[in-house]
Formats: sequence, structure tokens, C-alpha cells
Amino acid sequence: MSREQRGPNEKLGTVLALAGISNAGLARRVNDLGTQRGLTLRYDKTSVARWVSKGMVPQGAAPHLIAAAIGQKLGRPVPLHEIGLADADPAPEVGLAFPRDVGEAVRSATDLYRLDLAGRRAGGGGIWQSLAGSFAVSAYATPASRWLITPADPSVERDAPRPAGGITAAAAEHTRVGHSDVAKLREAAEDARRWDSKYGGGDWRSSMVPECLRVDAAPLLLASYSDEVGRALFGATAELTRLAGWMAFDTGQQEAAQRYYIQALRLARAAADVPLGGYVLASMSLQATYRGFADEGVDLAQAALERNRGLATARTMSFFRLVEARAHAKAGDGAAAAAALKSAEGWLERSRDGDGDPTWLGFYSYDRFCADAAECYRDLKAPHEVRRFTEQALLRPTEEFVRSHGLRLVVSAVAELESGNLDAACAAGTRAVEVAGRISSARTTEYVRDLLHRLEPYGDEPRVMELRERARPLLVAPA
Repeated sequence: MSREQRGPNEKLGTVLALAGISNAGLARRVNDLGTQRGLTLRYDKTSVARWVSKGMVPQGAAPHLIAAAIGQKLGRPVPLHEIGLADADPAPEVGLAFPRDVGEAVRSATDLYRLDLAGRRAGGGGIWQSLAGSFAVSAYATPASRWLITPADPSVERDAPRPAGGITAAAAEHTRVGHSDVAKLREAAEDARRWDSKYGGGDWRSSMVPECLRVDAAPLLLASYSDEVGRALFGATAELTRLAGWMAFDTGQQEAAQRYYIQALRLARAAADVPLGGYVLASMSLQATYRGFADEGVDLAQAALERNRGLATARTMSFFRLVEARAHAKAGDGAAAAAALKSAEGWLERSRDGDGDPTWLGFYSYDRFCADAAECYRDLKAPHEVRRFTEQALLRPTEEFVRSHGLRLVVSAVAELESGNLDAACAAGTRAVEVAGRISSARTTEYVRDLLHRLEPYGDEPRVMELRERARPLLVAPA
């Protein structure tokens, strides 16, 4: 369905010409993006001609798919107003802003929280299934630069407007946020971290985080608080928001993850928590690297490092350097990756139990360092080093970090395969499939899928056929 504008949409025609996309090409791109989101679209070159020459405005997610398709070709986000579709539903653009004003930052974050719940109530894949603002690494440029320039707001004290008719002083006091309110959010974040590690980002217990943000965190952000309490509130909410992004990333919802990360970084700035901001940037770096933007991944990891020199604990700095190593390895820069890994190991060796590490870093220890080092050497095609680090990474018990154990098994299988040990590769792969079947993690499933792709040259081997059959339920299960 479409509705008509007044006259031709010259803006859309101009941007299409700039991007070098034909009418048929745009229709194909829009249909493909729709398919990726579970939508069945049948636009053709005639549909695009109507959008341009007659000013017809397609309904639903289509305007955002058009913007995403053009943005992919241009290599940058394309806002709806640039293509003459500003009056389309703006909801899918929520969460991409990094406001300078702290009040606007509160509005930006709470708008995102409300949007996600509205989508979940709609059923199916929720709002994110039809969200069309495809992941664009360039959307991280402004947030990262603004955070680097000014990592803290001067004041976050807030006096919420009172309802019409006035309220009593006692009632007003109940609208003020206290440390006990913040403590509840931190407890929720800690619980969510445990569930995510054990069951994956798609587990129903993990998926309660967005609702916690809407029901619990948003009203607190919009209430009254002192500067001291406000800083703590923004920090706790930033942790929860980053977790929501990480869980979305783990379940393959890259667009949602990007928006959560941007808002988490803005909230960390309001909290004046530079290490937490660095942690969000490290999460952005891992996503960018995973999506194939390794150079940008390096930039984001280095941004986390630069602002934290002299501020973060040794273990925190070690993790940031490890994330940088991941990006260098994906970019194929072995020397830079090795230097970053050496630095990460050095920082980790200097860490001590009494350093006051943040609670959100509780997952990071030497075995996690070894696991990521193994992935670095996998990307650099050095199977001997992969095997060496993976053996150490797999020593840790699996009860708490089930998903990580599954990922490490897949990396181990790849290393064995590249070393010519098909039996060992299939054995590790079989254990990985068993672990993957117990959690809800699209990322783990993708690792398994990659392993099976690497095993295709040996497809007639009984061991490979058996592994493929074991993995079949995992690969055909709903995302």
C-alpha cells in the first residue's frame, strides 16, 4: 500500500542518481532487505518509478528499507528527510542519536526502551524484525568522537516537573530517586549477566532486560534526583542498556544492538564513568569486527584505550587491548595483533585482586584471554597457536560460561581441521553442537555453521555426515 504526496519526489530521484542505483536495482535491494527481516515484499521497477515520479509513499517498513538500501550503497546512514520520506513512521530511527544535552539524552534512551516493548507486544520478531535501519558502522562515528571530546556531563541533577494541581511535599519526596532504586537496577544487571552467559542472549530470562529498562529504569530517569544519585542511576542504566545491546548482538539483531550501544555510551557519559564508556566502545568494536568492519573495530577499541589511560584498572586495560587485537587479526595485521595480545597479557599479569575492578568485568580472566587469542590466530590462519591457546581456554568449568565454552569448542575444531586432524575436528564439533543445543545464541549457531562450511570438502566422510546430522536441528531452529 502507498499514499500519494504532492508532485514528484525529487529528493529520492537525486539520491538514487548519486548512489548509481537503478529503479530495478532499488526494488531488488528493498525486497532482499525485507526478506532478511521476515517480510515478503514484491516491489519492482514500476513501484520505484511511482515513488519518484508521482511521489507515492510506501507504507510500513518500506521507507526505512529504501533508506537502508541506499545507505548500504553510499556507505553511510541515509535519513528519511534526505530521500523525501520524512513523514513516514520515524520509530525505526529511534536510538541512533547521541545528544549533547543530558535532558535530550534521557529522552533518546527512554524513547528506545518504549519502542522495543511495543515491538515485542506485536508478536513475531517484534519491532526489530521489520526495523530497516540496517547496521551501519558509520553510525558509531559521532558517538565515539563526542565521547572522546567530552567524556562527562558537568551536572545531571534533575527536578522533574510536578503534575498539574500540585502535590504534597511528602509525595514529591517519593518521586526522587534514591540509592536503593539504583541498587535494584544493578542487581538486575548482575542477574542478567549470569543468565546471558549461561543460557545465551535469546533465553527468555535474558529477554526481560528490555522490559526492565522500560518498566524500571525509564521512570527513574524521568524522575528527580541529585547529581550524585543521578550519576549512579545513569551508570546502572548504562550497564543494563549495554547488556540489552549485547544480547541483541548475540541473537543476530544487529540493528537493535547498535542502538542500545549508542544509548549506553551516552548514559555512561552522563554517569562520568569513563571505564564503563570504554566497555561500551569495546562492545561496539567487537560488533564492528564481527560484521566485517575490522578497521573501524580497531578505531573503537583504541578510543576505549586512550580515554582510560591512568583511569581504568590493569585488568580493564587488558580487556580493551584484547578487543583491539581481535580487530587487528580480522584485518589480517598479524604484527599489530601480536603486539596488542602481548600488551593485553602484560596488563593482565599486573592485575591484582584488590585493584577494584568493575563488577561488569567479572567474566574476564586468563582463560578468556586465551579464548580470544585463539580466535585471533584462527583469523590469522595459525592453527598451531590456536590449539595452544584453546587448550588453556577449555580448562575452565562450563557451568557458568556455557556459551563461551561452546564457542571455544568450535574454534578448537577449526584448528584441528586446519592441522589435518579430521577426527579431532569432528569430535570437538560434536561437543560444540551439544552445547549449542542447550542455549539460545545465534552467534554460536553461526560459528557451528562456519565449521560445517569448512568441512564441506570432506562431506562424504562418515564422521562429517554424522556431525552434520547432529547439527541439523540446531541449524533449522527458529532464530
